[in-house]
Amino acid sequence: MYDIVIIGSGPAGYVAAIRAGQMGLKTAIVERDKIGGMCLNWGCIPSKSMIESVKLYQRILKDSARFGIDGIQTGELSFNWDNAIKRADTIVKRLTGGVEFLLKKNGVDIIKGEAKVTSANSVLVENRLLETKNIIIATGSTSVPLENTFKNLVVEPKELFKQRNIPDNIVVTGNTPVSIELAQLFRMMEKGVTLVTSADHIMPKADDYIRQYMESRLKKDKIEIIYNAPLVSENVVWKDGVLEISGKSIKCDLIINSSARKGNLIKSDIEIEVNEGFYRVDQDCETSVKGVFAVGDVNGISQFAHIGSAQGLHVVNLLKGIKQKLDIHKLPMNMYSFPEAAQIGLTEQEAKSEGYDYKVSEFPLSANGKAMSEGQSDGFLRLISDKKLGEVLGVQIVAPNATDMINEASAYIQLESTVYDIAQTVHTHPTVSEIFMEAGFEAVDKAIHK
Repeated sequence: MYDIVIIGSGPAGYVAAIRAGQMGLKTAIVERDKIGGMCLNWGCIPSKSMIESVKLYQRILKDSARFGIDGIQTGELSFNWDNAIKRADTIVKRLTGGVEFLLKKNGVDIIKGEAKVTSANSVLVENRLLETKNIIIATGSTSVPLENTFKNLVVEPKELFKQRNIPDNIVVTGNTPVSIELAQLFRMMEKGVTLVTSADHIMPKADDYIRQYMESRLKKDKIEIIYNAPLVSENVVWKDGVLEISGKSIKCDLIINSSARKGNLIKSDIEIEVNEGFYRVDQDCETSVKGVFAVGDVNGISQFAHIGSAQGLHVVNLLKGIKQKLDIHKLPMNMYSFPEAAQIGLTEQEAKSEGYDYKVSEFPLSANGKAMSEGQSDGFLRLISDKKLGEVLGVQIVAPNATDMINEASAYIQLESTVYDIAQTVHTHPTVSEIFMEAGFEAVDKAIHK
């Protein structure tokens, strides 16, 4: 009899399993494919590795002479996709091996195979019945396939970094941060890129200010965005390398499907309530069946890996008797665009709709010495604070390392800090993170270097 059986070994599942093992709970994790799930094997890690490769390529191409480096013949430079993929594969192998080691180190049984929930207290895996007190489903999500009309053109995210031949003209579907990351990735490889979405905006859940900044950035990068253009056969014609959509002709040799996703629902002999393709859960990630939980992408709350991990930890703590509130607003959102973008807490639109008397304080990277020294001074930091108490309600950052810097904001939000706390937090100089202190001063009175 297990205390917990976890189905799926992505960031939501394996983090929950390791924590459960550390807490002395008898735990099994079931995986039908590779340990680490989509994120480690085909998504987050390989994509971020490839993004870093193209960033380096672009910096050498555009900035070497400006930084005082002679002798580089930029006309001879080219991006080697195969070698960049090999580097990514090495990182993936090391990380997935590390996760498997940690699972075993903490006494977690790793069971390979397809899982089927046979009751609230049992899971069947390849004719082996696992009895358990609790079940955590952490099976992730999958992109909704495009119509068969385009099947010869379409590459799904899971297959993208297996490609060994990248053509010159690429269409990326979708409007999420991942869609934007992929569009910029291939544009920095000097490919022709068009972003096509059925929505009327990009970056859902992002503050409007960040969204507008990124729209402007994509335009600067010469990535065309076509809105309100669902990629379905009645709206689209593809012939001889040209995609006709919404009255426009787009060169297209490859379509990357980064559009809507659906939860990877598992076989079950019991009825677990589903809503719009995802398991419906309560504030503690418990499904409609008592003792059966769903964490990560499969519950549709968020598609960020770290939020899936946070949900997994929350459930394990709950089962061990540690009761806490899991507030999604207090968890950061990362966007690995170029430059990076991140936010936490309330957006300005949410602060307004919730009736706060708020203040917006902004400080630009263009006034920061370290950012200027690094040659990457595009971006800003915005604080949204309550005028009466000065409490920090939300933070938005656009900066080269915004996805790292947002963690400082996460501490402020968790501790219900005020702008006075931020202003009084001394930051080392010169660092990009000084923009926090400057924005704090701006909120209290006036920034020093503005």
